Amino acid sequence: MIHPSAIISPDASVADDVEIGPFAIIDAGCSIGAGCKIGAQAWITGNSQLGKNNDIGYGAVVGALPQSIGFDPATASGVIIGDNNTLREYVTINRSIYAGKNTVIGNDNFLMSVSHVAHDCILGDHNILANNVMLGGHIEMGNRIFLGGGGGFHQFVKIGSFAMVKGNASISQDVPPYAVACRDNELASINVVALRRAGFDAATRSEIKNLYKLLFRSGIRLSDAVTQAEESEWSEAASALIEAAKSPSAKGILRKMS
Repeated sequence: MIHPSAIISPDASVADDVEIGPFAIIDAGCSIGAGCKIGAQAWITGNSQLGKNNDIGYGAVVGALPQSIGFDPATASGVIIGDNNTLREYVTINRSIYAGKNTVIGNDNFLMSVSHVAHDCILGDHNILANNVMLGGHIEMGNRIFLGGGGGFHQFVKIGSFAMVKGNASISQDVPPYAVACRDNELASINVVALRRAGFDAATRSEIKNLYKLLFRSGIRLSDAVTQAEESEWSEAASALIEAAKSPSAKGILRKMS
């Protein structure tokens, strides 16, 4: 189960059934849960904690130093990864820049080849990052999001649940929940396919569409659109759009139409 060329620190915690490939490295302070597979030449470092049944691909690096000028390598920070995640070849996940803090990956995420998750990002569950997706630091992602290949995402932005961002997009503002974003900070539509696949009924989908139009397509100033929206009753699912509009990151939220 463990290739003889693998290097595993005696101060690492590795479950009995973990598979570790040739020349992989598991550093001190790291923990690898049951059922995990660590590919050849992968490197798990920086106090990274992996849950169960994670598949770490060839040459992936989890827990390396954040790419932040002035970072002190002695800072005790880490990465926390949940269960059932797949990191394909050469994926990189950097640890937090803050002592005692972590970059966090939830459960059932699929990070395709050469995608990058920078320091202090927080990813929810069931997200897909296609090849070469680049997440800057401090990004917050919800659940069941698809990010197209080659997309670049500026630090501190938020990406709402059930959103989709098309390939090669350049995003430096928040992506609302349920939305499709593309190109240079442009909104295209509601992600209807994702809503149907997730089991949202027709009434809820209609609510989301109507609220999306009011907040992001009406041409009304966003604060006024939020005030108008709050005069009506909405389902919990639709209300997520209002919350995203009311509490954006410092970068603001996308409104430009494609």
